[in-house]
Amino acid sequence: MYETLLPYHSFIRWLVLLALLYSVVSALLGVVKGKPYTKLDNVMRSVTSGLSHVQLLIGMTLYMKSPLIKFFFKDTHQGLKYADITFFSLYHIGMMMTSVVLLTIGAAKARRLTEAADKHKTILVWFGIALIVIFLAIPWPFNPFASRPLLRSF
Repeated sequence: MYETLLPYHSFIRWLVLLALLYSVVSALLGVVKGKPYTKLDNVMRSVTSGLSHVQLLIGMTLYMKSPLIKFFFKDTHQGLKYADITFFSLYHIGMMMTSVVLLTIGAAKARRLTEAADKHKTILVWFGIALIVIFLAIPWPFNPFASRPLLRSF
């Protein structure tokens, strides 16, 4: 199951990032240029939040099945000596869960608002912070703590 889900987790990351980038840029334009909050903005708010939840579920499943995580919890003292194991055991999972919480709160707050400017501002702040956290938590190929390929093959 681990080997099957890993490519999906790698691929869905890009869908989450694209949806999140679209939402943040659209919200920024809405705040700066006073653009209306459109149906597409609302759909993308929902899609971004939904994709992040799917990604989190796959990630949590991978976390429970990962050989790195199993090693870490079997011998935490030894696991902490390896940046790669520490990154995935503690930082990646913690930061990604935090980002999904931020996205969920931001999406819920924006959904309840009535004014376009308030919706855009709320999405810009909450989704923007989540985007920064996600960028920091992704194991990019240039990440000094844990590097992974940009896309795993199926």
